[in-house]
Amino acid sequence: MAIAPDPLIDETQAAFLQGGVSISAASSGAQAASSFPSLCRVFACEVAPDRRRLTVLVSRAQAAPLLRDVGESGRLAVVFSQPSTHRTLQIKGEEAQIGPASAQQLEAVRQHCDAFVAEVVPLGFADAPVRLLLTCDDGEMVAIRYTPVAVFDQSPGPRAGNMLKAAS
Repeated sequence: MAIAPDPLIDETQAAFLQGGVSISAASSGAQAASSFPSLCRVFACEVAPDRRRLTVLVSRAQAAPLLRDVGESGRLAVVFSQPSTHRTLQIKGEEAQIGPASAQQLEAVRQHCDAFVAEVVPLGFADAPVRLLLTCDDGEMVAIRYTPVAVFDQSPGPRAGNMLKAAS
């Protein structure tokens, strides 16, 4: 797919992606039809100032199969879901590149953890186990930067699965 002339992510969506949402990523190898997808938890998302690129932070150990597949295919799909409302977006992308996490991105991981705890504690989840779930040594954190090519509404309801925007 070609890159869209305008960013696929609007300002409201950018704030949502960087808020207290649950984030999961998936990919598949270069031969997508013949390989099983790889999945992992994402620790935070960073939206580029121009909203044309996203960077997700994952644990090297937990995401080993995903990192292998992203390295082969350059493709990544990431799902963002807000537990209190079930609002969910899926963003498919290409041109994924793997690199080290910067100090700024490691701080984004800490901020995301705090935001996610604030999101789920009122729903009855205890603070400590949620923080444990979102804990990873800084040296284990890896950044995957990718270009969105399609955004889907995955919130439960009649619009689930509808494409919101695609690169033209």
